Parts: sequence; C-alpha cells; structure tokens
Amino acid sequence: MESPPITTAPTEVQLIEESREFRHLRGSFRSFAFPVTIGFVLWYLLYVLLSSYAPGLMGTKVVGHINVALVLGLLQFVTTFAIAAGYARYAGRRLDPAAAAIRETHGAVVHAPREAAE
Repeated sequence: MESPPITTAPTEVQLIEESREFRHLRGSFRSFAFPVTIGFVLWYLLYVLLSSYAPGLMGTKVVGHINVALVLGLLQFVTTFAIAAGYARYAGRRLDPAAAAIRETHGAVVHAPREAAE
C-alpha cells in the first residue's frame, strides 16, 4: 500500500523566495558579484602565473628597489579595497532599497541582518 503524498502549504519564506521582487533582488546581486569575482580571480591568477613563468618581467625595477612584482602585489590590495567600496555603493543604491521593500511588504517575517542579531 502506498501512502498518500505529503503536501504542505508553502511557508511565508518560500513564498518570498519565489516572488518576482526577490528574484529581481537576487539577480541584481549576482549581476554584480559574479563578474567582479571572476575578474578578480583572473587578475590574481595573472599575478601568480607571471610570478611563476615570467620572473624576468616581475623582477624588472620600476623605481629604486621597487620592482614590477611588488607593484602588482600592492595593486592586489588596492583592487580588493576598490571592490569593497564599489560593492558598498552598489548595495546602497540597488540592493538595500529592494531588500527594505521586501521586508516592508512581508512585515515581521523577514528581519534585517542587524535586527536578527539583536
């Protein structure tokens, strides 16, 4: 004998995840995060590959004792901070207002991360 399939009504969170607004929010996040992540990983791999296979280039002096490897290594840090600042700006303009609208629409079901931690 087969038992009847168990069906449950979708929870409020599942309904939010399936909503057009949430899908748009997730798409907006991904449209920023994926290309930037891929770009940064490629930039990092370029640095590693140049360090491994082009030591002559990387050892080229730029100014005094500063060589290309040091400049590119420091640019890795600059790139990291630029990405963080760019993401904060992007999130403030595109993601945070959409997330706030979803929270407002669905009331107490969804909490902002800061509210959930308190």
